[in-house]
Order: sequence, then C-alpha cells, then structure tokens
Amino acid sequence: MTVRRRMARLPLRVRLVAGFSATMFLVLAAMSAFVYWRVHFALDRQLNGDLTSDTRVLAPLVGPNGQLSSGVRGVVDSELYQVLDHDGNVLSASPTLQSRAIVSPAMARRAIRAPVLSDVGALLPTTRDPLRVYVTELPSADQQQAAFLLVAVRRNHRDEALLELLVQLSVAGFAALLATALVGERLARFALLPVERYRAQADEIIAGDTSVRLEVPPERHDEVTRLGETLNTMLTALEVALERERQFVNDASHELRTPLTLLTTRLQLARRRPRSVAELEAVLAEIETDVVRLVALAEHLLNVGSHQDSADVSADLAALGIAAVNRRNELVRAPDLRPFSAHARDPVPVSLSNAGAEQVIGNLLDNAARHGAPPVSVTVDRSGGFARVRVVDAGEGMDPDLLATATRRFTRSATSRSRDGFGLGLSLVERIVTGAGGQLRLCFAGHHESRGTSAEVPCDHTEAMTVTVLLPLTPVASQG
Repeated sequence: MTVRRRMARLPLRVRLVAGFSATMFLVLAAMSAFVYWRVHFALDRQLNGDLTSDTRVLAPLVGPNGQLSSGVRGVVDSELYQVLDHDGNVLSASPTLQSRAIVSPAMARRAIRAPVLSDVGALLPTTRDPLRVYVTELPSADQQQAAFLLVAVRRNHRDEALLELLVQLSVAGFAALLATALVGERLARFALLPVERYRAQADEIIAGDTSVRLEVPPERHDEVTRLGETLNTMLTALEVALERERQFVNDASHELRTPLTLLTTRLQLARRRPRSVAELEAVLAEIETDVVRLVALAEHLLNVGSHQDSADVSADLAALGIAAVNRRNELVRAPDLRPFSAHARDPVPVSLSNAGAEQVIGNLLDNAARHGAPPVSVTVDRSGGFARVRVVDAGEGMDPDLLATATRRFTRSATSRSRDGFGLGLSLVERIVTGAGGQLRLCFAGHHESRGTSAEVPCDHTEAMTVTVLLPLTPVASQG
C-alpha cells in the first residue's frame, strides 16, 4: 500500500492536523535556519575583524627567514600565528600553537590569489580546540623563505553560542510545533463537528425519517453551513420527488381501477350466455373501445406527472359525459333501472385532452356511485364563459367539515370507510381542474366550498349533493 493510500485511509481530522503540522514544521525550520544563519554570520564577521586586525599588526614584523623581529616577541606572543614557507612548512609559530602546520600546503597556496578564511575543527561533533584561521601571502614572498602568514583565533565562545542557539531553537520549535498541532486538532475537531452532526442526521434519514433536516446554525455562514443549506435543499427536492412518485402510483392505481373493472364486467356479461358470431364481434368491438381508452388513460398518467394538458388539445365535455354515462348504464341488467342520466345539447369544448376530460368525468361518476345514491344526474352546458359539468346524486351528502377537506388526498367520511376506495378521486379532479385554470365546487344543503380559479358563475342547483366543475372554454368556443 502506497503512502498516499495510507494517508487516504486516515480520518479527515488526522490528515488536516498532519498537513497543518508538516507546514508549520517547514515554516519553523526555515525561520530557525534564517536566525541561525544571521547569528552565525554576525559572530564570524566579528572573528574575521579580529583576524584581519592581527594580520595587519604581525605581517610587518615577519623577517625573510620567518622569524619575528627581536624586541617585539612579548607583544605578539599572546597572538596565535604561524609563518609558513612555500611548501607549507612552519618556520615560526606562537608558543601556544603546535609546530605542525594547521592548514594544508594546498590551502596555503590558495592565499597567493586571495586571503583564505577557514575553520579548523567542526561545530558538530565538537572538537577540543576549534580555530578560525586567516592565511595571507607575505610581501616579497617570492624573494624570501617566509611565504605565508597564518593568524588564528579560538572559536570556543562562538561555537558555544551557536550550540546554545541550536538547542534553544530546537526546543522552541518543538514547543511551537506541539502547540500548533494541539490548536490545529482542536480547530479541526470544532470545524468538523457540524459534519459529524450531519452524518448522524443522515443516518436518521437513511432509516426512513425523510422529514429530518440538517441543523444549520443561523448565525454562521461558512463553507460547512452553506453545505448544510445545500443538502437541506437537496433533501427537500428528493422528498418532493418521492412524494410525487408515490402520488403518481396512487393516482395511476386509482384511475386504472375503474376502466379495468368496467372491462372485466363487460367480459363477464359477455360470457353469461351463448352468443352468435355477430354478437361476439359487437362485444369485441366494445372491448376494443375500452382497451383503447385504457391505453390513452395510461399515456395521460405517464405525461411527466404534471397533470396539465397542452394548450393545443381540445375535448368535448358534452360528448364525453354522455359516452361515460352510456357505458356505465350498459352494464346494468335492468334497462329501466339505469342509475345515471346525462343532459347535454350543444358541444362544450375545453382545453383538455380526451384522457384528462374523461378522468374528470369518470372520477365524478365514481364518487357519486360509491358514496352517493341513485339517481345520478350529469349535466354539461355553458355558463358565464365557462364549460360547466354538474353531477347531482340523491345520497346523504357531506357535512360542512367534510366539504372543506374532501379534496385532500385519502380523505373519507366515517360512513364510507367500509366501502371500496382510497379517497383520491376528488383530489385528482381538483388537480386537473385547477391546472387547467378552472374551479371545483362542492355544495350540499346550502353549504358551498370551492377550489381553484375564481369564477363569476352563480350556483344553480337544488339542496342535493352537487359537484360542479367549471373549465375555461376553448378560444374558438368562447368567441362563438
């Protein structure tokens, strides 16, 4: 496993602290190196000044044979020096220096070009007698035995100061690195607390609680809180999409149940007695019509879930209402006891597809048949520039509280809970009607409830349970 992969497996907090600590280490190392270099340079400059000063004093005192002039030995014996010949051999030296040359012959010959400054003995590991030497060529060196003058000073104090500085910089750097690592760890932990809280809340959402939202502090507006706000927006969008999907499944099952039931009933009636070929062909033609309507309804339900028809389609509510009533009455055995009646004269075109209009009429008939009582009267006409569909039944109706909430999904009265249905019919009707710019009215015993666009069309009906749909007429129809 590579180092990069190993780092990737570490917790984010550890990686942040490690990166922060590595950066601080480089910064502290660079600063320490700069401070050490400046102190080293200042101390060496002081030693170099002493060496050049001693050289100016001693150089005139060196004779051709390398010996210092008589009478001045007491003045210069305290200095550290060596006089070298052309081969680097020592001709004379201060009493405290050894008779062996401190520098090599090659280093001594470099002084011919320019004076040479060099350290003898390393700082680390420490040496017993560290020196800093300055080698210069003597005047008239090519005409005499004495060629080079070496002046030295001991570096003990300088080396002690540098070693003390190294120790202090190391201790201070380690302490600063430790302090910054601790502070960085606390800051990283504090900065990542909302992320950990978001993770815990995400576990609740995964467990099924889609209503949970991430806690975003209102007083903060940093990157993490903006991430929380974005995730909350995403969760809301996902919840809406999930609710839309559930709604589509419920609507599809509700809408497809009625045509499938009618189709099944028609097949059962066709098999009750032997029929001739002509009768079977007629039954098959009726079944084909129902299947075509079923396919159109399925396509309408799959129309991107908006439940709004495009403006270039048109449906005749009058013809569709009469056809829907006739289909249902055909399934009743006794022709004289048919529960539905339709009243429509002129065509009533609206900006809905046939499938959408049939959904509205079919759900109103289903609702009246399931929760009302026959006879059920369907009237389609025009009123105040609107297409109007009124469905009146002789049932027990709805109390005022139920009228106010009847269009909510899964809303059912207490007396209808034992009957088939899911309380979705009026909700679907409301969505289609309001999406087309119309209005849905529920009226019973003098109480009225409306949903959708306001329409200046008065209620014109008896005290019986009445459901009215008002839809805008198509432009051609409204002009006519």
